[in-house]
Amino acid sequence: MITEFHVYLALGALAGGFINGLSGTGTALFALGFYLVVLDPIQAVAVVAFMSVLVGLQGLWVVRAEIKSQPTRLLRFLIPGLVGIPIGLALLERINEGTLRIAVAALLILYGCYFGFRATLPAFSRRTPIIDSVVGLIGGILGGAAAVSGAIPAMWVSIRPWTKSETRAVLQPFNVVILSTTICLLFWKGAYDATALLALAITIPIGLIAAQIGITVFKRLTDNAFRRLLILLTLMMGVGIMISEVF
Repeated sequence: MITEFHVYLALGALAGGFINGLSGTGTALFALGFYLVVLDPIQAVAVVAFMSVLVGLQGLWVVRAEIKSQPTRLLRFLIPGLVGIPIGLALLERINEGTLRIAVAALLILYGCYFGFRATLPAFSRRTPIIDSVVGLIGGILGGAAAVSGAIPAMWVSIRPWTKSETRAVLQPFNVVILSTTICLLFWKGAYDATALLALAITIPIGLIAAQIGITVFKRLTDNAFRRLLILLTLMMGVGIMISEVF
């Protein structure tokens, strides 16, 4: 029998899997709002983190050459990100569900609005190792707190003069490593209980299929079309979550 539990999990897996396949990030930004309706915050983060890693592994293969060509660029984000994870997990234990939903909605709206104005922003072509590291740290904190490790890094790297594949070569492995670490810590805390495992059984196959569809679309998109699609998806989801929480 299909229940509200199944429907919300399926919708979250479709949205999160597709956007991860499309952009290499954003699974939690699109799935977490659905999951929080039927799961408590720690369970929701545990499920979305696991699904993010699983569907993200498919995307790594797409940009494997770009990852190998710029390993130091990735490490500037990744090492501080790992430091931020335990900070985020500590915050997760002290935040209530409503606050988390509003925070996720605000990130979605900010992310969508950012891409809407991206064409007017400068392209930072010079090396910025300190800023990269700070962005990575914030991404790690958000990864531990709400499995949204890619939100701030995505905003930052998208104003760099990189191709969409080079951008994905930072975001995809960053998210996979950060969220893999988050999964291990959540498992240690007992987050993967019977309810979380049932949710994973429902979401994993749907998320994997949706990610393959997203990867197919990614290969066909121009950089400009890629940005415009993200604007529409993020703004619609963010506004929807915010309205449901406020009213």
